Amino acid sequence: MLGFSENLAADRLAGDTPAAAADAVAALLTEAERQSPALRRAGRQAMLQAGFEEVFNHLDPYSRYMTPDEARQGRDRRLGTNDLGLTLANASRRQVAIGAVTPGSAADRAGLRPGDIVVEADGIALSAEQLDEAHSILEGPPGSSVLLSIRRGRRRLEVLLTRSAAPTLSVSARVRDGILWLNLPHFSAATPEQLDRALRETTSADAPLGVVLDLRGNRGGLLQQAIRVADTFIPAGTMVTTEGRHPDSRRRFTAAGPDLAAGRPLIVLVDGRTASAAEVVAAAIGDLGRGVVVGSATMGKGLIQVLVPLPNGGELALSWSRILAPRGWPLQMLGVLPALCTSRGAEETARNLATLGTPDSPMAIPLARARAARAPVPTSEVAALRSACPPAEGRDADYAVARAVLDSPELYQAALAR
Repeated sequence: MLGFSENLAADRLAGDTPAAAADAVAALLTEAERQSPALRRAGRQAMLQAGFEEVFNHLDPYSRYMTPDEARQGRDRRLGTNDLGLTLANASRRQVAIGAVTPGSAADRAGLRPGDIVVEADGIALSAEQLDEAHSILEGPPGSSVLLSIRRGRRRLEVLLTRSAAPTLSVSARVRDGILWLNLPHFSAATPEQLDRALRETTSADAPLGVVLDLRGNRGGLLQQAIRVADTFIPAGTMVTTEGRHPDSRRRFTAAGPDLAAGRPLIVLVDGRTASAAEVVAAAIGDLGRGVVVGSATMGKGLIQVLVPLPNGGELALSWSRILAPRGWPLQMLGVLPALCTSRGAEETARNLATLGTPDSPMAIPLARARAARAPVPTSEVAALRSACPPAEGRDADYAVARAVLDSPELYQAALAR
């Protein structure tokens, strides 16, 4: 048990400003470290982390303290640096699989494929139960390397990858069967420019049937990146609003145009791993009737964090506002519901496709209820709406469903939000 001096007690009680509170906490940590050998052995960093975690446990799921290393890795990820060119996904039996590989990246050059199981990274076993930690293990300084232990079927591979010191492609584009397929496995600072280039280089004559924007497995990025991506397709209208307690947290983002896809039919593929900024893009395109969302319910991460730098190089991520879709419903917990659900198996997907855009569609009522929802949405209502199309990982059948919708202009038009 720690005892505190009268001076410390006075410091602790003096003032109610943020600076005074910070001074009181610093004094408390200093005194605790002086009196406790165990705390001295743990170190100031561990004490800070434990203290912040206890505070944030009583707030929302996303407010947290980041150590200096975690803060640096987060900055690198937002800038698109230190990239291996792969994303991770959940696999069966709590395994971690490669979800997507960026063309031309280190992972692509090493021959890695989606579906490969990543057993270890630098000797550290990876688990799908801690997917964010698995992503963190793969991050590091530009030019450094990581040794991956890969299982492909019955084969075991050891692959050494060197982290890129410059942004790799976060947008891959290909034209097939009259459709422009755009894959965005992650967001970076370079994503909007790369997307613009892909659309400008592919004319309507090259891809007359339309565009498929694949956001499955995309964990998101900065709100500004999402707004620029959505603005690429949306010619006009409010794409997203944010609201919070502070007046500065209330903002409205309006499309400036032009639509670089030139009005071509647009399908957005999503799955249960689609999160944050990627959900903003899907919600804007779906709500404004610019395209049809296909897949499963998304993750439901709809809070914006502000990053507060700390003197030790760490950062505080503090939830600042909630994100609202164009029609006013909150993304937090609810996520984006697709107009065409593919997560209930082939038979139910066929039924969804046959009734798409009609009152008989299994998604018609859940979509109407979701768009009418207002924050805070009761937990029971969230569960009921998401159960209409349970979150699941994307599957190859999603491509065939997207193609089927684009093959039928009447079906596509009927499915657009009105």
